Amino acid sequence: MTALNVNGKTVQVDVEPDTPLLWALRDELGHTGTKYGCGMALCGACTVWMDGQPVRSCSMPISAVGKAKVTTIEGLSGKAGRAVQAAWRKLDVVQCGYCQSGQIMSAAALLAKNAKPSDADIDAAMAGNVCRCATYHRIRAAIHEASAIMAGKASEKMEG
Repeated sequence: MTALNVNGKTVQVDVEPDTPLLWALRDELGHTGTKYGCGMALCGACTVWMDGQPVRSCSMPISAVGKAKVTTIEGLSGKAGRAVQAAWRKLDVVQCGYCQSGQIMSAAALLAKNAKPSDADIDAAMAGNVCRCATYHRIRAAIHEASAIMAGKASEKMEG
């Protein structure tokens, strides 16, 4: 058995040490908001946080998690997390939705560190998060909107 801290709770999983965190989260713990995309840490659909940093859970073996605090989309909270989720809804970012939990986790991590990112900051932070529906312009607009929400200056009009 391996103990993990997931979304603020200590949980036990009975998996091999080389099992990717993604499969422990989805198959053992039922956190299905974290998606399997490519299995090679290239698409970002499996993004979760370890101690507040976005990581690709499909390539992170359970043995490397240790005592780190893992946050999934189901456990996302805080000012940046709430602002990103509100902006995503307001600007209707989602098309098929498959990549969006990874997109949201990466965006919230960016805003937790940089509350007023430039387009270049957003591009750097979101690099490697692939959206097959190409909603990149809506994602960027939603990150700017989330920044405005956090600053108490949310726009009244819809963009996108």
